[in-house]
Amino acid sequence: MIYLSLFWEFLKIGMFAFGGAYGAVPLIQESVLRNGWMDEVMFANMVAISESTPGPIMVNAATYIGSRCAGVPGAFLATFGVVLPSFVIILLVSMFLKARLKGKGVQSVLRGIKPCLMGVILATGVFMVYAALTKGASFDLSGALIFAILSAVLILQLKFRKKEFSPLLLIAISSVLGIILY
Repeated sequence: MIYLSLFWEFLKIGMFAFGGAYGAVPLIQESVLRNGWMDEVMFANMVAISESTPGPIMVNAATYIGSRCAGVPGAFLATFGVVLPSFVIILLVSMFLKARLKGKGVQSVLRGIKPCLMGVILATGVFMVYAALTKGASFDLSGALIFAILSAVLILQLKFRKKEFSPLLLIAISSVLGIILY
């Protein structure tokens, strides 16, 4: 049954997605491809849409995938599944473990997880660039040009403005370039 499958898959993603949404993207990808809910190109587009819309990426992705596979009930169950573990964990932490989070052992574990999360996030970025630049077996020159321009804008903004970049600026630039180049 698709409803149970959506809930269970996104519950597992919600339980094991340390590092937030970017750490969850590979888990979502593996689940979506294994279940045949999307192909790689559609998944990459869904990630781009989920990042561009308001709200957490995991929630947006779960809602989109659930809706695409099983309508409004599927969207609700996938979204509920992905947020339930975080809700329960935060509730338990706030009730019982607040004082222990500052302990040396817990802090050591959290510091040890950070390098792994950086690797997962980097791998997700590499996958997204690869998926965006290759459409099947062919190379997308327009996509490569947009990626190069956005990278240059980001580097220049960080170098000369000395503050964080605006995702809205990158989305606006990529939208205009998409209209021009495609």
